[in-house]
Amino acid sequence: MTEDLSPAERYQASRLRAAEQATALGPFREMYDFDLDPYQIEACKALEAGKGVLVAAPTGSGKTIVGEFAVHLALEQGRKCFYTTPIKALSNQKFADLVRRYGADKVGLLTGDNSVNADAPVVVMTTEVLRNMLYAGSQALNGLGHVVMDEVHYLSDRFRGAVWEEVIIHLPESVTLVSLSATVSNAEEFGDWLDTVRGDTEVIVSEQRPVPLWQHVLAGRRMYDLFEEESDHGGRGVGRREVNPDLVRLARMENQRGYNPRDRRRGKMVREADRERERRQRSRIWTPSRPEVIDRLDAEGLLPAITFIFSRAACEAAVQQCLHAGLRLNDDDKRRLVREIVEERTASIPPEDLHVLGYYEWLEGLERGIAAHHAGMLPRFKEIVEELFVRGLVKAVFATETLALGINMPARSVVLEKLVKWNGEQHADITPGEYTQLTGRAGRRGIDVEGHAVVLWQRGMDPGALAGLAGTRTYPLRSSFRPSYNMAVNLVQQFGRHRSRELLETSFAQFQADRSVVGISRQVQRNEEGLEGYREGMTCHLGDFEEYARLRRDLKDRETELAKQGASQRRAAAAASLEKLKPGDVIHVPTGKFAGLALVLDPGLPAGRTNGHGHRGMEYHDGPRPLVLTAERQVKRLASIDFPVPVEAVERMRVPKSFNPRSPQSRRDLASALRTKAGHIVPDRHRRGRAPAADDREIARLRAELRAHPCHGCDEREDHARWAERYYRLQRDTRQLERRIEGRTNTIARTFDRIVALLTELDYLRGSEVTEHGRRLARLYGELDLLASECLRAGVWEGLNPAELAACVSALVYEARQADDAVAPKLPSGPAKTALGEMVRIWGRLDALEEDFKINQAEGVGQREPDLGFAWAVYMWASGRSLDEVLREADMPAGDFVRWCKQVIDVLGQVAAAAPRENSSVARNARKAVDEVLRGVVAYSSLG
Repeated sequence: MTEDLSPAERYQASRLRAAEQATALGPFREMYDFDLDPYQIEACKALEAGKGVLVAAPTGSGKTIVGEFAVHLALEQGRKCFYTTPIKALSNQKFADLVRRYGADKVGLLTGDNSVNADAPVVVMTTEVLRNMLYAGSQALNGLGHVVMDEVHYLSDRFRGAVWEEVIIHLPESVTLVSLSATVSNAEEFGDWLDTVRGDTEVIVSEQRPVPLWQHVLAGRRMYDLFEEESDHGGRGVGRREVNPDLVRLARMENQRGYNPRDRRRGKMVREADRERERRQRSRIWTPSRPEVIDRLDAEGLLPAITFIFSRAACEAAVQQCLHAGLRLNDDDKRRLVREIVEERTASIPPEDLHVLGYYEWLEGLERGIAAHHAGMLPRFKEIVEELFVRGLVKAVFATETLALGINMPARSVVLEKLVKWNGEQHADITPGEYTQLTGRAGRRGIDVEGHAVVLWQRGMDPGALAGLAGTRTYPLRSSFRPSYNMAVNLVQQFGRHRSRELLETSFAQFQADRSVVGISRQVQRNEEGLEGYREGMTCHLGDFEEYARLRRDLKDRETELAKQGASQRRAAAAASLEKLKPGDVIHVPTGKFAGLALVLDPGLPAGRTNGHGHRGMEYHDGPRPLVLTAERQVKRLASIDFPVPVEAVERMRVPKSFNPRSPQSRRDLASALRTKAGHIVPDRHRRGRAPAADDREIARLRAELRAHPCHGCDEREDHARWAERYYRLQRDTRQLERRIEGRTNTIARTFDRIVALLTELDYLRGSEVTEHGRRLARLYGELDLLASECLRAGVWEGLNPAELAACVSALVYEARQADDAVAPKLPSGPAKTALGEMVRIWGRLDALEEDFKINQAEGVGQREPDLGFAWAVYMWASGRSLDEVLREADMPAGDFVRWCKQVIDVLGQVAAAAPRENSSVARNARKAVDEVLRGVVAYSSLG
């Protein structure tokens, strides 16, 4: 290359190389055996110039190089660098990477589980740890020069996203921030905010994948390209992307009526030739089985592959299906190597636990090169799968979408079984952002020439919609920031109330809200111009039509109000009738999915309802929720919507004490007895009385005024009325927009004011002074921070032994994956059960107080109900019971059990720090509880 340059050009190039060697970037580039990409060089130069940087680039494109340069800069300048990640697994992985590069003496790790060399100049940590350091004013912040926030797009996460904004806002001004994000469509907006709160920040966006990605659809035996051959397969941002016409034809053909041997056309049997042609066409359209997919990818040289399945059970089932199909992706030498690695990594796990954890079935899959990867697995098992996959010893992984979140496991191919997933509430289509995140794993830099994303054909698939997913490479970053009780007391303690309010108004959430108001204001102006035109249209020569239209609207509103009152009275009568039900009453459910004969098992009245704060599990503010057995053998908790009219018992039956609602046989026997006892009874039809509007004086007055108004006799009355209706509709919309403007201005600060008012009511704050109770709350982080503080304040946990305390603390962290309201969770007896009941009562009081202060859980603020579903499991474990017994009783995967135990340990540590030191056993027992929970499978799932 250099021989083609002129002497002057060669001289200039040598001067540039010499100049770069004089910078920190030159020696840093020599540490890598590949050239840095232009965007990486641009970001590193900005960092060396003292600017903050926001780097937005696709998954797998090497963003972390910029983070590692920040580490290099900090070490060269003799300052500290904190490298933060959203999840512990990613922290552990980055810790290992940096130790290999810089040595164990220079790199530390801080997560909820581990503290390794915490005083090192470079410390890898979860973002929550850094947030806690900032609020505590930790000495470790002295000398901090750079903070790397990996996966900063996590600030969109509605559960944990606020932590990222807290850190960005509260970091000292002297700290240079390095923000690494997936490709987001509003990177410039996020960069503008960073520029506002952190100072000079360079925004560097790269949309080019380092390894081109080919998109495919696998239907039957054929792999179709999603886009036509001449289009932009590589994702380099050039060329037109047209959907493959073969796929479009395939979809059209499949949507036509399928073959039916009994089908007749014009009274004659379908001709044999037609049937044969249709059979041949349809034989090309089917969804291949999981073993067939892996076999096909292996034959095409497209392994290793990650198949994303949005179900843990389906991931495990996929591995078993491949094993039963006889798939073997490893030769004998690799099988032996896999066994050696696995046995070495699991040597510390007792044999009896290995059996409980399904170790031998799992090992068989690994030896064949096949594995599952999901949150229900033991962390140690997941780490082994990741290691074997990176080393090429596992070639097919079936994973849930959690694998896409940061873990370094690139593959040659990614397979998506379906484009729909369960989001916790319903089955929903995956978003373009999720599709980009999942398929971003395909293509290993420095190994693969190209990556491949394969979507399996499903009935009803729309190739155009899939192309839209694949073609939309970005998604917007939306703030999920909301103030919390802990945040409020920490801010007031450090900055005072007024300064705290100002700080919160600098959040990205408020920044986005303020920007969105500009467009709404323009719409209000346009609406006001439209209102003038509508006012002219409804002008009547006989009189004031605006007044006449107002009378019409008042009449309509009054009629609607009376109709609602009637419905409300019927609901109240229905609720009153439900309160009279007793176990053993036979009723007819009048409407809904479970309409028909039913036996009352539990009337659904919470204990002690006279205090006005029912257990939220019963949703008592919506009326009683009886638990019934239907004649179709279903045990369901009904709601007020199932009873639009009053209901009364038509018969009585005895419910056997031995009845178990989870036993199909018990349900079948009792439902049979129910049908025999009351199946012949015909329910009475409820008849409505006279409508309230018929006798209402206000309606009579309005109707008389309407008839007497001059405009009532206008020939064009209905034309004017239509213009008036448009006027009032636009006026209503305009007022809503004005309320939205008002609501979005200072929203975060107003929420903070309401939280401060509640904390003042409870004596956590007195003006800008933080009380002793407030200082305790400042040490409690988590969703139920205020509930934990109130329990300590009321002495609810005094006198509990360590296992009982662990059971109570579990209610502060645990959330069931799916609600199960048919059967109450099993609880430890004695003091623990009493304390858990008291926790629910305290939560009820706080819930009512939040309602009074307009603190809304739907907006992500406030205290959810404590979930008692993990109390029995952690109580047994802390009491020394075996893993086999605990998992059997808990009916929970080992990975979930370990994860919840670690969260309990984390909060127990907070409780130990916050609990009173004098005349209290809570702190001592919390520390003992940590030791008793951190054993066996929980202990050896941590790093190291």
